[in-house]
Amino acid sequence: MNTNEIVCSGLSMPHSPRWHNGRLWLLNSGTGDFGYVNPQTRQFEPVCFCPGYMRGLSFHGDFALIGISKPRHNKTFSGLVLDANLKTRHAEARCGVQIVDLRTGDVVHWLRMEGVVEELYDVVVLPGVRRPMALGFKTDEIRRILSIEA
Repeated sequence: MNTNEIVCSGLSMPHSPRWHNGRLWLLNSGTGDFGYVNPQTRQFEPVCFCPGYMRGLSFHGDFALIGISKPRHNKTFSGLVLDANLKTRHAEARCGVQIVDLRTGDVVHWLRMEGVVEELYDVVVLPGVRRPMALGFKTDEIRRILSIEA
């Protein structure tokens, strides 16, 4: 039944809502918190902090894969609670993928990207894929190939 009701408010730049294992998960990107919406209270329940601007969420079993980016230094990304949360934790924003155990909220693994890549826009799990590849399309990066061996 579609009611068009608001399921949660008070979020800061929410991103990538996904339904998984009976919960609505999302990235509260403006704060750096990953979590889910409690349907009874209609409140966001944080599970863990991610050190960067989050975009892209995918699941594999009991694990979430979360894309994190370095924030852009423009008006869109200035003054976010994320900045204060990074400072409080003595953390620096990074670009990469964090893997979070949904049962504990622990970050169990991460892939950090450095160099020209500073932003990710989505994350996808590809079960059974042995040699994933990523190509750039707008600049000469298309001539360089990133290949991760299994």
